[in-house]
Amino acid sequence: MNLNNKEIVSYDVTDLTSLEKLEPVRVRPGMYIGSTGTKGLHHCIWEMLDNAIDELTNGYGNKVEVILNKDKSVTIADNGRGIPTGIHPIKKKSGVEMVFTELHTGGKFNNKNYKTSGGLHGVGAAVVNALSEWLEVEVKQKGNIYKQRFEYAMDNELNKKMPGTPVTSLEIIGNTNTKETGSKITFKPSTEIFSTTDFKFDIIDQRLQELAFQNKGITLVLRDNRKEEIIEKEYHSQRGLLDFIEYLNESKTPIHKEPILFQGEKEINGMRVYGEVCVQFTDSTTENIASYVNNIPTTESGTHETGFKTGMTRAFKEWSKKLNIVKEKDKGFEGDDLREGMTAILKVKISNPIFEGQTKTKLGNNEAYTFMNELAYTKLGAWIEDNKDISGNIMNNAVSAASRREKIKKINEAEKKKIGRGTAPLAGKISVCTLKKPEVREFIVVEGDSAGGSAKQARDRRFQTIMPSKGKIMNTEKQKVENVLASEELKLFNTAIGTGVLDNYSEDDLKYNKIIILSDADVDGYHIRTLWMTYIYRYMKSLITNGHLYIALPPLYKVYKNTKNGEVKNYAYSDDELKNIKKEIGKGSMIQRYKGLGEMNPDQLWETTLNPETRTLQQVTIEDAAKAEKMVSLLMGDVVEPRRKYMYKYAEF
Repeated sequence: MNLNNKEIVSYDVTDLTSLEKLEPVRVRPGMYIGSTGTKGLHHCIWEMLDNAIDELTNGYGNKVEVILNKDKSVTIADNGRGIPTGIHPIKKKSGVEMVFTELHTGGKFNNKNYKTSGGLHGVGAAVVNALSEWLEVEVKQKGNIYKQRFEYAMDNELNKKMPGTPVTSLEIIGNTNTKETGSKITFKPSTEIFSTTDFKFDIIDQRLQELAFQNKGITLVLRDNRKEEIIEKEYHSQRGLLDFIEYLNESKTPIHKEPILFQGEKEINGMRVYGEVCVQFTDSTTENIASYVNNIPTTESGTHETGFKTGMTRAFKEWSKKLNIVKEKDKGFEGDDLREGMTAILKVKISNPIFEGQTKTKLGNNEAYTFMNELAYTKLGAWIEDNKDISGNIMNNAVSAASRREKIKKINEAEKKKIGRGTAPLAGKISVCTLKKPEVREFIVVEGDSAGGSAKQARDRRFQTIMPSKGKIMNTEKQKVENVLASEELKLFNTAIGTGVLDNYSEDDLKYNKIIILSDADVDGYHIRTLWMTYIYRYMKSLITNGHLYIALPPLYKVYKNTKNGEVKNYAYSDDELKNIKKEIGKGSMIQRYKGLGEMNPDQLWETTLNPETRTLQQVTIEDAAKAEKMVSLLMGDVVEPRRKYMYKYAEF
C-alpha cells in the first residue's frame, strides 16, 4: 500500500526489542551520567562517593578514601556499615549482588536507614558497574571480609556478553575485627564507553574539599598512586561553612568580618527539611551562591535558592523602610541589587528530594522553597536588628547598585537605538558570514590584526564570522559595570552577538551557535583568552552554561618531510604529541615551531584551526559554580597574595 508515494513498512510485535539487565545503561550511558567525556567519567566517582558520604552523614563511620590506581582504576573505601551481605529472601541473591546488578535497588527509598542521602535514585552502583570493564567489591562485616567481582563478560543465562556480570560469587576471603566494618569498591571505566579514562586529580580534589566543608568533622583522603611519587591529600574541617566561605572569599575583601551563619529544621508535608546558610558581603560587584542538596552541588540552582533569595530580599526591604534608608514612597532596591558582592553557601538536607535527572543539578521540591523562604526571612531579619550598622551599609550599597542598574539600563537602551538607526555598523570591523541561521553560524574572536587578516581569508564565509581583537581587553573583574559597558571593543562584541548582557541577556536573540576564542598558544595568548572568558562569565554567563563558548586550540608545531610522493606533514598540539609524530614520520622529519597565529598562512590556519573537520575545539563548561567563581576572583581580582601562591604552585602550567 502506498500513501503519498511512501512505502509503508510493516510494524508489529516482532519488531519490538527489549534490553535486559544492565544493557540499557551501556546502550544509553548519557541518560544516567550526563555524558561519556570527562564530566561523565568523574560522575562515576561521585556516585560511589555519594553512597560513602551518605553513610558518614547518617552517623555511620567518619572516613572515606579515594585512591587513583596505576591501571586507571579507582578505589572508594569507607568505614561505614558495609553493603548488606545477607541473602535476600525473595531474590535469593546477596545484597552486594543486588546493589551492583539491579537498577533501583538500595536502602534509600524509605527513611528507615537514611534520613537524607545524595545517592537517592538507587541506580548509581549498578550504573557504574555497567560502564566498567570490571568492578570489585570488598565488604568488612560480621568479622569477615567478603569479596565479589563483576566484568563485562559472558552471561551464561542469556548466552551473550553482558555488562556488570558477576564472575565470582560473594566469597569470604579473610577475617577481621568484629567491630570493623566498611565497603571498598574498585572499578575500571570502559574504554569502549568513555572518550577518556584519565581521572583528573584537580577535579576530585575540588569535590573532596567542598564535601569536607559541608560535613564538618569527617575525614576525606585523596591518594594518587599513578606516578612514582605518590601524592596524598587529607581534607577535614572543624568549622564547616565558616571555613568554606573564608575559602571562597580568599581573594575578595569582606565588608563585615564575621559571616552570617544560621540554620533551621522543619517538617513540611510530612517531609523533613534541614537548612544551613552562611552569608558574607564583600566589595565585589558580583554575587556568588554555592548551593548543595544532600551534599550534591546544585549548579542549576532550584527551589531552595529561589526561596532563600525571596526571604532575604523581603527581610532587607522591610528593614530598609524601618531604618528610613528607603522612603515609603520610593521604589528602593531589588534582590539583584542587594546581592551584589554577596557570597552565600546554602546547604539543604531533605528526606525526599526531587532532582531534575540522574545528574542532580536542580532541585524541584516546593517544600524547600517554603522552608528556605521563611528561614532566610526570619533569621536575617533578626540579624539586621542586632547589626544595624553593618546591615545599614549593605542596604545603602543596594540602593547605589539600584541607581547603577538604572544607568546601565539607559546605556543598553541607547545602544539598541544606535543599532536600530544603523549608527553602530559592523562593516569594516567584523567580517560577517552570509548564512542567516544562528544554529550553524560561528563567531570567532581572533587575537591581533595580523592573525585576524589571515583568518578572514581562511574562513568559510558561509557560516564563520571573524572579529579581530586589538589585543588585551580590560580586566572586567576589576572594573565598574558602567566602565565595562562603555568599552568600544566590548560594545562591538555585544552588538554582533545580539544577546545583551546581565539582566538584559536574551538567549532568543543569540545570532551564533558557537562563540570561539582563538589566541596564540603563549602566555599573552592565555591572558587574552582568560580576559575574554572572565568577561563572558560575568556578563553573559548563559553563553557558558548553555554550551556556546569554545576555545580553539592552534598547533604548536608542524612536522613535515619531503618524499618522492610529496610532502608528508602533521601538526602537534603538545610536546608529547610532537614526540609521537616524529616517530611516525621517521628520520629526516623537519619541525616548524609556530610562535603565533600570525605565522600561519590562510591555508594552514584553515586546516589546523578553522576547519570543523580537522580543528580541535575545547568547550568551556562550568563543572562547579563554586570552583569557577573562586578561580575567576583569584586570577583576576585585586587581592595579590592568594594569586601569587597559586601562580607559584602552578608555575609550570
